[in-house]
Amino acid sequence: MDTLQQIRLIWKPFVFLLCLAPAVLVVTDLFEITGALGANPVEAMQDRFGTWGIRFIMLTLAVTPLRKLTGWNWLTRFRRMLGLFTFFYVLLHFAVWLMLEQSLYFLPWRQVLPTIIEDITKRPYITLGFTALLVLIAMAITSTAGMRRRMGPYWQKLHYGAYAVGLLGVWHYWWQVKKGPDDAIYYAAIFAVLMGLRIYYRRKGAQPFFRKRALPPKA
Repeated sequence: MDTLQQIRLIWKPFVFLLCLAPAVLVVTDLFEITGALGANPVEAMQDRFGTWGIRFIMLTLAVTPLRKLTGWNWLTRFRRMLGLFTFFYVLLHFAVWLMLEQSLYFLPWRQVLPTIIEDITKRPYITLGFTALLVLIAMAITSTAGMRRRMGPYWQKLHYGAYAVGLLGVWHYWWQVKKGPDDAIYYAAIFAVLMGLRIYYRRKGAQPFFRKRALPPKA
């Protein structure tokens, strides 16, 4: 079995289940099977889904710099999956806010849209988060190989939106965090490092940092 077959048949299913585990743990904690969500389960669910959304966009953005550093080109095989899981967790974060925290599920549908627009326009951190969600929706819809072929060079331009999602996600998290900015500072630092590495490699055309040693010629 070659490397590509191992990735497709073994590592991709394993990474998929690993990425899904945080969502499963939220559900099992909700029913107090593996833990508990505390006194405010709605806020806990929203925070955990949002935090994992931030983590997955950082992992997605880390693929190219890590590939450049190591020369492990197979890492790109996981980038689409990580990006889609970013969208998945951000969408869950938004859904909990929309349906449970704002109780919009119980409102007549004609009142839902005005309420959403009012919150988005009055709270800047929600504006940032909603903008990131819209970019992720566009990227998720066009993530297939067929859409990439049909869009041609415009596909890459659209998917550069991952950088905007990273920036908007960190900014959104910074403004809305209630326990202090420490975690937000960490994510901002990670984002800055990832962007710095990308700029470095784009300007310098750097070769992989960990180069493979050339084998001595056979006698």
